[in-house]
Amino acid sequence: MGGHLALDAGGVLAGLVLVAALVFVVMAVRRWLFVRGGGTVECSLRTLPAEGAGPDSAPGVWRLGIGRYRGDELHWHRVFGFRRRPRQVIHRRGLVVSNRRAPGPDEADGLLPDVSVIEVRDGAHVMELAMGAAALTGFLAWLEAAPPGFPVEVHPPE
Repeated sequence: MGGHLALDAGGVLAGLVLVAALVFVVMAVRRWLFVRGGGTVECSLRTLPAEGAGPDSAPGVWRLGIGRYRGDELHWHRVFGFRRRPRQVIHRRGLVVSNRRAPGPDEADGLLPDVSVIEVRDGAHVMELAMGAAALTGFLAWLEAAPPGFPVEVHPPE
């Protein structure tokens, strides 16, 4: 009887390891599919409470992700997820970049090293993006490359 129990526990453990490996492979293939087409950057995102929200409103949690430029939109996907559709779509038309700062000491643990944080406003959505220097330069170049007539505002930090 003891032998069957050990065999069952070993089978369950082997099954769990197999499932974990399969999840890892699926997430790695998903990331590879996003990155292989080019036009992608690593960036973290968090949503901010809307203006006029109560004092109990707190910023969202930083989420690590991949931004993918698609014409006049930046599609943001979570790194650890299975969805092919973006979690957030940032539209270049009407986008306002209102602040740039270094991450605070309480934020640094949840972000990649050597990032800058920018606050962007896309219509009613206010969010922060944390990107490395090269990704931020590319993001600002993408904004400035907007076709004539696109209302894009970039306010330099004070």
